[in-house]
Amino acid sequence: MSKVQQDQMETGEKAHRRLALDLVETGTEDTGEGRVSRKLPEGITSSLLYSDIIRLAWPSLLELTLTQLTSMVDLMMVGGLGAWAITAVGLTTQPKFLLMTMFIAMNVGATALVARYRGAGEPKKANEILRQALFLTFTLSLVSSIVGYIFSEDMVRFMGASDPETLAGGTVYLKIQMVGLVPLALTSTFTATLRGVGHTRVAMIYNLAANLVNVVGNYVLINGHFGFPRLEVAGASLATIIGQLAAFVMALSVVLKGDHYLHLQFKERFRIQWNHMRNIIHIGIPSMLEQLAMRAGVIVYARTVASLGTAVYATHQIGMNIQALSFMTGQAFAVSATSLVGQSLGKKRPDMAQSYSNHTRRIGMITSLILAAIFFFFGRQIVSLYTNEPEIIAQGARILKLVALVQPFQSSQFILAGALRGAGDTRATMVITFLTVMLVRPILALILINQFHWGLDGAWVALVTDQVLRSGLVLLRYNSGKWKNIKIK
Repeated sequence: MSKVQQDQMETGEKAHRRLALDLVETGTEDTGEGRVSRKLPEGITSSLLYSDIIRLAWPSLLELTLTQLTSMVDLMMVGGLGAWAITAVGLTTQPKFLLMTMFIAMNVGATALVARYRGAGEPKKANEILRQALFLTFTLSLVSSIVGYIFSEDMVRFMGASDPETLAGGTVYLKIQMVGLVPLALTSTFTATLRGVGHTRVAMIYNLAANLVNVVGNYVLINGHFGFPRLEVAGASLATIIGQLAAFVMALSVVLKGDHYLHLQFKERFRIQWNHMRNIIHIGIPSMLEQLAMRAGVIVYARTVASLGTAVYATHQIGMNIQALSFMTGQAFAVSATSLVGQSLGKKRPDMAQSYSNHTRRIGMITSLILAAIFFFFGRQIVSLYTNEPEIIAQGARILKLVALVQPFQSSQFILAGALRGAGDTRATMVITFLTVMLVRPILALILINQFHWGLDGAWVALVTDQVLRSGLVLLRYNSGKWKNIKIK
């Protein structure tokens, strides 16, 4: 590393406010003997821990929430075209996520590793991880993009498109998404590594700017305003990838500038560093298998719901879209847990790692209870933002009561799974996801819909059962304390 680059790293570190973690000595023995302890480390108070957690979480919370609100506005705007359009866009969601599985999983490895090296005070290695992760992401996303574009129509048909209009709309939407997949993937790697070193605010800024571009694009392209053509669902998809391209340009400029611990320099000759690549893949492969199991289970689940008809699936898609908003709080606090656990273990302070994750879970629980109350009492009003069809509004409001029920379990699951990933413990979450999403949810949905004839309500009972069981299993793994002993070479 050059002297200039070292100076930039030091400047970035000085600009970064010290964590409570920096107040303790490195290498203190963990008194928990593997299992999780509720005792705070010496010299550390709850207020210090909460301050660090919130400082890392609030930019991610704002970013993720507004990103999901943008997705909700997308669906509301598309909903003006009819139930077929909501279904067409909804049927593309799982194929797209399935194609994103590989590079998202590798990003989990990148986040855990840069967090460890940030905690250990090794910026050179953190930047080497960034370069290796970008190469891996580019390769995987390019292959996914080509495959997804070629087989778009087949995937939408497989998902259960029941009429020609829905099939045609879903196909064109997914093809446009595949064109923009590589910039989206690279941006996700920039975001994952920046979060790993604790710089969540800068990712928030460029992602919020992208959301604004997306919303404006929706307005002018879906129905045709200011002289732009009316492109309907194609316009919604095009607006999305334009926003993603804007985020990529801004994220690239951030890491090229090098003011946030990570610094990408094109003048350095690129070469594969197999030790780093192996570590990324070692952590990422279980996460990839977890995501594949999840997507396979969700696809079977979605196809089962799609068999109930276009109008019912539109109601389901609205419910999933609203529930995804509640994911954002859990995911935002999971970002804090991943970063702080990784950095704590990098400093050889597993006691700090468990204190951070325990306190993060408490904050998440309070937030989830507030969301639960909103969904339970105002479900009808929320669903009516998407459609004016009374049947969809009534059933959607009933679904949101189930969404309210699952909030505390969902929050705990996201946060503790984030802590496990920060430690590099991705195999446990893989097994848990396989058991719940791949087996419990789709099998139970098939039984409740086809044997008990519960319709859409049966599908959502299956989803709630999955979330509650998954939350309990993740908690058991976390409480075992085995994640504190995982070594990274």
